[in-house]
Amino acid sequence: MALDITALYNVTSGAVKEAAKAAPTTKTETYEAQGFDNLLHTAIDNLNTTNSYLSDAENEEIKWALGETDNTHDLSIALQKASTSLQYTVAIRDRLLEAYRELMQMQI
Repeated sequence: MALDITALYNVTSGAVKEAAKAAPTTKTETYEAQGFDNLLHTAIDNLNTTNSYLSDAENEEIKWALGETDNTHDLSIALQKASTSLQYTVAIRDRLLEAYRELMQMQI
């Protein structure tokens, strides 16, 4: 079953919609062919990207607060990137927890 990432909570990014269109649609194209190792590395890369965006936003806030820059455009872009990335990461976490709870409730 392919994951429909456009159904994630609080995420309306155009990048997410484009990724959903480019995502493989058959079961053999998805996680079976890629393996758990590839899925884990992708998740770790996404977390690192989120951390990077959050760090960049914090750095821009510090620069602006110290008066090193008066460009609020870069600050607002960094804050929006960090916010969107964090929303996406939290939505993925919520979906994974939901799936885990569902698996734990299954009767064998």
